[in-house]
Amino acid sequence: MTPALAGLEGAAPAIAMLAAFACLIGGGVLIVKQRDVKKGALMLVMAVVLIANVVIWTL
Repeated sequence: MTPALAGLEGAAPAIAMLAAFACLIGGGVLIVKQRDVKKGALMLVMAVVLIANVVIWTL
């Protein structure tokens, strides 16, 4: 692997986890405030998929 991609390889799981936490919080707010339950549920599903990807990447 090239040195330029090595930094991205290390940063990708961290960026994905930040995105997962943002989706968890945003989806939770949408569901709790009854603004758009369908989009909130989809955001929660996306967060679970992101977390699963990070687990796969780190094993």
